[in-house]
Amino acid sequence: MKVFNKITILLIIALSSCTKEKVFSESDIQIIPKPTELILNKGTFQFTKDTKFIIANETQKELLNIFISKFSTVAGWNLEVLETTPQKNYVQFLIDERLENESYNLEVNTDKISIVANGNSGFIYALESIRQLLPIDIERSEMVSDVAWIIPNLKIKDNPRFKWRGLMLDLSRHFFDKEYIKKVIDGLAMHKMNVLHLHLVDDQGWRIEIKKYPKLTTIGGWRVDQEDKHWNAREAVKANEKGTYGGFLTQADLKELVAYAQLKNVEIVPEIEMPAHVSSAIAAYPELSCFETPIGVPSGGVWPITDIYCAGKENTFQFLENVLLEVMDIFPSKYIHIGGDEATKTNWKTCPHCKKRMKKEGLHEVEELQSYFVKRMEKFINSKGKKLIGWDEILEGGLAPDATVMSWRGIKGGLEAAKQGHDVIMTPNSHCYFDHYQGPQNEEPLAIGGYLPLSKVYQFDPVVDTMSAEEASHVLGGQANLWAEYIPTPEHSQYMIFPRLAALAETVWSPKALRNWDDFSKRIATMFKRYDYLGINYAKSTNLVTANTTVNLEDKSVSLSLQNEFTNTDIRYVLGSSNIDENPIKYNNPIELNKTTIVKASLFKAGKPIGKVFIDTIKFHKGVAHKTEYLTLYSNSYQGAGAYNMVNSLRGTKNFHDGQWQAWLGEDMEIVIDLENKEEISEVILGSMENQGPDIYFPTSVSVFVSNDGNSYKEAGKIERPFQHNSKAELRDFRIKFKEQAVRFVKVRATCLEKSPKGGRAWLFVDEILIN
Repeated sequence: MKVFNKITILLIIALSSCTKEKVFSESDIQIIPKPTELILNKGTFQFTKDTKFIIANETQKELLNIFISKFSTVAGWNLEVLETTPQKNYVQFLIDERLENESYNLEVNTDKISIVANGNSGFIYALESIRQLLPIDIERSEMVSDVAWIIPNLKIKDNPRFKWRGLMLDLSRHFFDKEYIKKVIDGLAMHKMNVLHLHLVDDQGWRIEIKKYPKLTTIGGWRVDQEDKHWNAREAVKANEKGTYGGFLTQADLKELVAYAQLKNVEIVPEIEMPAHVSSAIAAYPELSCFETPIGVPSGGVWPITDIYCAGKENTFQFLENVLLEVMDIFPSKYIHIGGDEATKTNWKTCPHCKKRMKKEGLHEVEELQSYFVKRMEKFINSKGKKLIGWDEILEGGLAPDATVMSWRGIKGGLEAAKQGHDVIMTPNSHCYFDHYQGPQNEEPLAIGGYLPLSKVYQFDPVVDTMSAEEASHVLGGQANLWAEYIPTPEHSQYMIFPRLAALAETVWSPKALRNWDDFSKRIATMFKRYDYLGINYAKSTNLVTANTTVNLEDKSVSLSLQNEFTNTDIRYVLGSSNIDENPIKYNNPIELNKTTIVKASLFKAGKPIGKVFIDTIKFHKGVAHKTEYLTLYSNSYQGAGAYNMVNSLRGTKNFHDGQWQAWLGEDMEIVIDLENKEEISEVILGSMENQGPDIYFPTSVSVFVSNDGNSYKEAGKIERPFQHNSKAELRDFRIKFKEQAVRFVKVRATCLEKSPKGGRAWLFVDEILIN
């Protein structure tokens, strides 16, 4: 009887363990980008220390090692790669040359996994899908225990919608080294992206070793360090000033990167700018310019860009051909990007060499001369078996015969090029410029401007609805661009790339019909956890709660509405000094306020707050809704909310286009606020902004005067603040405290900086005057 009981117990345990096998649902499939076709079946496949990998040829071993190394890290397994097939528990690569390049078929059964592709690119992407089917612990950098490495039985047929799925990395404005670029390549492969466009040359630095012209890197690769100043507020550099900020990649570095990228099916496309964005080259070799005037490598923004290559001199073209020969020796890519954007051709109009060239070639406008320049370079590039890519400005004056257009100024250039039968890569700044802010500016690191949240990237589509089928066939794909004027570190660069790269990846890989923001929102949450384990410094801006406020001046009330980038989210808030996790109120309707109140809000998941807590204090000061008289009127360009802007209790953000700012250009601000009756006051606060790039500066002094008759004023207090260099966008309240007194009229004067360091007029921005 005792034996029977033991057997019975063992059977119950065994049956119980069988019933506990994980059952997957479609919501458990979190792959980004979403596969073209997926059928979920019953059952699972489990990776164990005995799992084998069966390859079709030796070239597949190296790409498999990258995948296998993850199991070595987290489980301590040394999984074998074989050429003979065991009976079960294996992953097999099968070649089918009928499949399109980069496509793959993945079939997971309980005993085996089969991957069918026509080459390594398909196998790479199938492994990336398996990686995302595995528990997120596969991304850890240390051993883990008690994890079942199982994936669901399923069938996937997957292929990319577009051939070109890219990211541009600007190495000129701020230099990023080889090791960081490898991390970027890892991220591209993880998201099934296949192009890394390296912006190697610009005004502020030449980043590629050219052995025939060593001064390009010894001089052009370094600039005077003005990193403490805003990019567009940096001082001009003289030709003889020695640069100390910069760096460059050797040809050996770049060949190593090319080999590393090839392992992950990433093509590196080099960009060598011409004829503009080349101050770094002209600083090294002034004879390449029209008038050969020596210049220094600029430390910051340059506009207009007049120091450009001379289109009239033969030595310009000889130089560029020699440079490109060395570039082509490094990069096997079929494409060479030559820039071609933002050339101010002022010097070409008066240069005797350029005028001679125009006469000889029968050209009437300098735009035609740029077209000549591009067409000539294209002929050379084509002669070496390569294809030319340029920004959409290369359309001006006539497009080179076989050129590919990268359309960045919206979609117009892409539409025009496609109509002319040219290939197009869509990268409109509206949806693809990752140097733009991705959350509220007050909560984000400094960026160039604009607003490109994750949800807007997800709306991108390279094919325009108005295109014909023929025109659409010329769209190679899409690309994100990360210009680096405001991105000084690898950590900041990662922050701007991720998670927006995931959204872009889905727009250029997955069928348009499968795209769904709510579905993507659930899958990206799992990707965030993978980023965490991988040590990727991704932006968490999607978790932020933002607010829209409106004021009713008649009853002196404020209505505050809360939202989040995701739909149907759980937002909760508290009022006053309570913590967000102390009995928060679920947000359903706008919050109505009529007295000074602290508002705290957060996104909640599983009953707990996530992300940074939104905090705002709506202040109902004594000046709210009272009459204001502008002794100096604000600029028409920044009118804020009009006559009551300074006393409406609403504060501006670091986005100076948010409608809450009034501004004065080269003038002092002077305003009188009529409290209508005598009020006891002891403090006046003036809210201001500084952003030295667009010439916005804090006031150099703020004075407060008080009166009871509106005619005779006495000074109540004053503070002074001399000009200081400031590399950031900053908000500040200037507080003037004084002895409490009963007054009716309050006059506030803020003095504008007399002249910006660049020599032009300065802006003074003010959002509110608070009277307490």
